[in-house]
Amino acid sequence: MNALWSYFWPAFAMGLLIGVLTGMFAFRRRVKRVALLASGSLFAIAAATLWHGPLGAADRFTAGVERIARQALVDYDAPAGITAGLHHGPLTRELILSGPANDFQRAEAARLLGQIPGVSRAVWTSRVGVPLIGEGGAVAVAGFLLGLLLAYLVELRRRYNAQWNW
Repeated sequence: MNALWSYFWPAFAMGLLIGVLTGMFAFRRRVKRVALLASGSLFAIAAATLWHGPLGAADRFTAGVERIARQALVDYDAPAGITAGLHHGPLTRELILSGPANDFQRAEAARLLGQIPGVSRAVWTSRVGVPLIGEGGAVAVAGFLLGLLLAYLVELRRRYNAQWNW
């Protein structure tokens, strides 16, 4: 379960597409440019939110990471009773471990499970990390800004070529 491909890439692509479409309209109109750019950025964040919740990306991501974590605990012969699950409320990429273990087992389980793709870190105590929906929104905004840059470059080329009327 790679977080880049399974969760973040579609959010980035949606932001990129929205940025290009918004830029195509915003860079041709001076009057409504700020309103178009603001509404486009809000639309990119809304698309990332829809991807996270109703389209089920967060549920698929959670199920995949927790399945890999359970399999890793079995493969590494972890003591009975140790469980691993992603931090919920809000959902983060932090893996919370619980169960009976000595100091060595705690350190090794945290080290080994922290290497699972898509997990930011594995800890035994619940800390509040960056919410997954916030990371998805930031990636969508980054895609939106790249889309605006591409639309701006296309608009510069169009304006430059408009001066040649042979």
